[in-house]
Amino acid sequence: MSSRVIAGLFPGQGSQTSSLSELVSRVVPRLAAECVELVGEDPFARVADSTRFAQPAIFCASLAGWKQRPRFVRPVVLAGHSLGELSALVAAGALDQSAGLRLAVRRGELMAGASAGCEEGMLAVLGAPEEAVTRIAQEHELVLANDNAPGQVVLAGPSERLRAASQAARAQRVRAIVLDVAGAFHSPSMSAAVEPFRAELDEVEFVAPAIPVISGASARSFEDVRAELATAIVTPVRWGATMLALAELGADTFVDFGPGEVLARLVPRNLPDARVLDFREELVARQKEPSGVA
Repeated sequence: MSSRVIAGLFPGQGSQTSSLSELVSRVVPRLAAECVELVGEDPFARVADSTRFAQPAIFCASLAGWKQRPRFVRPVVLAGHSLGELSALVAAGALDQSAGLRLAVRRGELMAGASAGCEEGMLAVLGAPEEAVTRIAQEHELVLANDNAPGQVVLAGPSERLRAASQAARAQRVRAIVLDVAGAFHSPSMSAAVEPFRAELDEVEFVAPAIPVISGASARSFEDVRAELATAIVTPVRWGATMLALAELGADTFVDFGPGEVLARLVPRNLPDARVLDFREELVARQKEPSGVA
């Protein structure tokens, strides 16, 4: 284990699983109760209904994953995809857990409010070269929201344009999927959420992290954490560049602490030689190893 250089990954929306509620209630019950109180109802039962519920629920589940890690999983650097930046900062000790939850709840509320009444969404474009994606985005006046990996990007904009772009992509034999989200996240459409979220961030204390955290927007270590978290709402997620930055820092093994495997699946797309460590499976394997002494 000592030869591994581990990076910890924390996902955003879309990483929920059917066991999310059970995981949070079992591992971090106090945080689960605090989350229900802050949201005003059980967000774990309504994750698919709105980003207002999804963000705090996934935040809690990611911290539950972090709490479960065994001693041999010792990340030397962390990164979060979108909402996951809050989870990563809490895991790194830069942000109190309860304060992080308040920010996740407020972020979800603000982003849901910014998209209310707007027929906008997101489109995943898969397996296409960069120039083809750029052409599709320009022709249909869409913006890049997520650059997740080579051949996997997400565009954002009005739903009508997304549907037209999807049809145009398919005509070019490019796979395109309109995502089931109610908003053009990480685009200028979310601008109404930036200043109120920055005001919320100004009320929270941040300290130097015990583990470095790489920003998914800049692919560099956080510098002005409040400003960067606020502007990240309207800034594309540069996950491919973030993964390369983690590798340049020496990381060769990656652990996805989220409730799903969204970021784990992106590791080989970005770093073919890297290893994905599922510590849950490894714990089971260790328990099966003979314990006798020769």
